[in-house]
Amino acid sequence: MKALLLIDIQNGFCPGGNLPVPDGDLVVPVANELIDSGKYDMIVASQDWHPAGHGSFASAHPGKKPFEIGTLSGKPQMMWPDHCVQNTEDAEFHADLHVDAVDFIQQKGQNPLVDSYSAFRDNDQAALTGLAAYLRDKGVTALDLCGLATDYCVKFSALDAVEMLPGVSVRFIEDASRGIDPAGVEAAIEEMRARGVAIIDSNDALA
Repeated sequence: MKALLLIDIQNGFCPGGNLPVPDGDLVVPVANELIDSGKYDMIVASQDWHPAGHGSFASAHPGKKPFEIGTLSGKPQMMWPDHCVQNTEDAEFHADLHVDAVDFIQQKGQNPLVDSYSAFRDNDQAALTGLAAYLRDKGVTALDLCGLATDYCVKFSALDAVEMLPGVSVRFIEDASRGIDPAGVEAAIEEMRARGVAIIDSNDALA
């Protein structure tokens, strides 16, 4: 049972969004090719789904600016621009993404007191989203993942997949992903590789 996990391919992380990843929209045609390939038994997607005033937003902390380090629930927290607020256009999937083919959508980031990079659990690792249990129940044995952004939500999702889905092979599709910071992307790829995630491109996935 082979699954494809599309991570946060939303307007907010594409050009014109509130927290755009450079060239974030370029993952969409690659993701669509993967979706339409027939190589996967199941397509799942994560969706950043923040309440207004989420604690990771700089606007929730007087005097803080986006991309400064602040604190949230007593722990260091990157302060982000307001993004992917529930029921806004910013939170919607990119219009060109073949969402109709997605079997299951896992929303995340709904607790205002903790951020959620990973599709599998909150950053404090105290609350699970339920995605790991869903994939286990479906008998998934292989998981390919891609999306936005490589150095944040994709990386943490990949690392959690390795930890929370023992026995499942996990692969990161590099050309179907984009990151915020080039150095951060390089470090993220090395960390994923060191933890047992295979680094592939879409040609490998489609072979």
